[in-house]
Amino acid sequence: MTTLPTQAAISDEIEELRFTSGPQPRLDYPPYRSSRLRHPTRAPEVADPEGVELWAPCFGHADVDDTEADLTMRHPGEPIGERVVVTGRVLDGEGRPVAHQLVEVWQANAAGRYRHQRDRHPAPLDPNFTGAGRCLTGADGSYRFVTIKPGPYPWRNHLNAWRPAHIHFSLFGTDFTQRLVTQMYFPGDPLFGLDPIYQSITDPKAREMLVATYDHDLTAPEFSLGYRWDIVLTGGHRTPLDTEETP
Repeated sequence: MTTLPTQAAISDEIEELRFTSGPQPRLDYPPYRSSRLRHPTRAPEVADPEGVELWAPCFGHADVDDTEADLTMRHPGEPIGERVVVTGRVLDGEGRPVAHQLVEVWQANAAGRYRHQRDRHPAPLDPNFTGAGRCLTGADGSYRFVTIKPGPYPWRNHLNAWRPAHIHFSLFGTDFTQRLVTQMYFPGDPLFGLDPIYQSITDPKAREMLVATYDHDLTAPEFSLGYRWDIVLTGGHRTPLDTEETP
């Protein structure tokens, strides 16, 4: 029988490892239990790039409908929760916009539950919220989603473990080998210091790059709060990326 560590033990371990990595997540971050079991221990396999291209997706404007960026419009009724707008730009390391980039998002609902068969969190499902959307960046690299602020949820990494509210982002280039996955968080979350996934990025400044900024000018009166979050793909200021996909 496996005994889960206490939150105090996890917090002590996080503190000891806080400055031992850098701007990207540690692949073997002990407080994040599954990273110890899944992190790569061998060199990557060499793949034939032409062979990969045969199985790569081909995305164009006809494949992505404009309504897919509004996660509150995908069902007949209104979803439950705090409506938010999340927008920003996808940039390269020189600050230049990355146009026509496929951006996908997925998230839990306002109660902290994903619409996924493996999610057994005893929180209600919202029949009017699926929690997935996508769009293509504009000529200026911009993206924009209308959604519901996700709730925190338990994830059994340790005793009383809860994930901060977050939205998963996936970005595609021209093929599967160019896919990048990361997470966006909301400012002021009290769970930041207790979450091993967030803390696996041990550089404090790099962690801050995952937190969106509240923008009152973007906020729509009596409709939604607004948040801005830019994604930098390369260079010293690039956005930290997930080392593995989590629900």
